[in-house]
Amino acid sequence: MRVAAIDCGTNSIRLLIADVDGTNFREIVRDMEIVRLGQGVDKTGQFHPDAIARTLAAVDKYALAIASKGVEKIRFCATSATRDATNRELFINGVKNRLGIEPEVIPGEVEAALSFQGATKDFNKNEGPFLVIDIGGGSTEFVFGTNSVEFAKSMNIGCVRMSERHFTGGDPDPGQIAAAIEDIDEAIAQAAKIVPITQAKTLIAVAGTATTVAAAALDLTAYDRYAIHLSRISAEKTHAISKMFLSTTRSDREALGYMHPGRVDVIGAGSLVLSRIMLATGATEFVASESDILDGMAWSLV
Repeated sequence: MRVAAIDCGTNSIRLLIADVDGTNFREIVRDMEIVRLGQGVDKTGQFHPDAIARTLAAVDKYALAIASKGVEKIRFCATSATRDATNRELFINGVKNRLGIEPEVIPGEVEAALSFQGATKDFNKNEGPFLVIDIGGGSTEFVFGTNSVEFAKSMNIGCVRMSERHFTGGDPDPGQIAAAIEDIDEAIAQAAKIVPITQAKTLIAVAGTATTVAAAALDLTAYDRYAIHLSRISAEKTHAISKMFLSTTRSDREALGYMHPGRVDVIGAGSLVLSRIMLATGATEFVASESDILDGMAWSLV
């Protein structure tokens, strides 16, 4: 069956078109656009009109791709920013008009389960239990389990939210970084009351923050998802790269060949979240996975 999955987060919107048959999975299209749907949502509780316009323009593009590829089933999931926005109906109606389906505004626990399914499919179960960390724009999911989700918690410490909350006015100063660390550590401690974050055998990190940190650790000259997928990145390198992203100028980050332009101003906060999670879990490394919620959504359609 040919299926399409669209994951609309706080920072990016992504499309996966795949043929899924039994245990066989063949990727046809995988695309991403940074649309910053969650612009200002942490502060105002509402979507900005410009953010809705940017996101619906991307949906228009995806609708054309879906129509041209003969897709049989579609699933559209919206996450953290849409959960928080009081005017979400403007966006939801715009998607309905373009795709003819109702976008699902999924709770963090559903997001966690889909991320877990996508992230762990390339692993042998004897590498579990797994802790899957999904650092998004608005929230970060902590998901623990071996064959399926046993514990999950979503916390509002995504890279866009932390940047807007703490790193105002460009490159952060030491005081802003210290305040962000306090905020992040408190959220991790809350998650750890539900999720046994120190008991996993394998820590898997998904989504753009983790894969960008992996690209930096691998010293890539350009973003290469095949080199990044299943790469093992030490805690030591993770901490060093986070410090680098937080201390370099915007123009220095822009010049990095693997850096997506839409991540330049939020990668510092995102990498700090990942670094603090590594410290809290005691993990010596994380495995970067390019398979995530999108893959989990595609599998869920068959």
